[in-house]
Amino acid sequence: MRIGVLGTGMVGRTIGSRLVELGHDVVMGSRSATNENAVAWAGSHAERAGAGTFADAAAHAEQLLVNATGGVHSLEVLASVPEGDLAGKVLVDVSNAIVAHGPLRLDPVLDDSVAERLQRAHPDLRVVKALNTMNCDIMVRPDLLPEPTDVFVAGDDIEAKVAVRSLLAGFGWPERSVHDLGGIEAARALETYLPFWLAVMQASGTAAFNIRIVG
Repeated sequence: MRIGVLGTGMVGRTIGSRLVELGHDVVMGSRSATNENAVAWAGSHAERAGAGTFADAAAHAEQLLVNATGGVHSLEVLASVPEGDLAGKVLVDVSNAIVAHGPLRLDPVLDDSVAERLQRAHPDLRVVKALNTMNCDIMVRPDLLPEPTDVFVAGDDIEAKVAVRSLLAGFGWPERSVHDLGGIEAARALETYLPFWLAVMQASGTAAFNIRIVG
């Protein structure tokens, strides 16, 4: 499958690399087609990987896009893409709403979410929130942890969530570990989880953990 990854940071590169490993053709998008991170990443993955602008990555995708940009920039990123290259496609929104500078702060928080803002701005795009509740290594290789853990999806389009569940299965997530939280408004809870995740990481000194629902 041809997939577009928006964002050249650690999350975008980790997801992009796993997708290429699984046999997908991936274009990593940035503000500039000559972004050093994207070009270097593409160069290390031979013919199945490319680099371009955000619009290039969206145009490349036949069905699936991954938003791995910072949540405070995600609206701007999607606004740079022609609507025709978004309409009908599934956007896996992995972003978090953290404000980059100063004390820990989320924007939006509680009464809105990045995922909802993206869905409102692009009603023909099918947004599914997923994978933002863990470190990127665990996102694409859940078997790095010694016990099964859980991943969550939220979105308004049932078929889009089916497509994302298929992607998660490719990454190694068992069906029983994928929890559908309902509509896109549930992304508020998933994004608000970030401060707790950060507190656990700082206290434990590692990002190699995740949660499991028992009950």
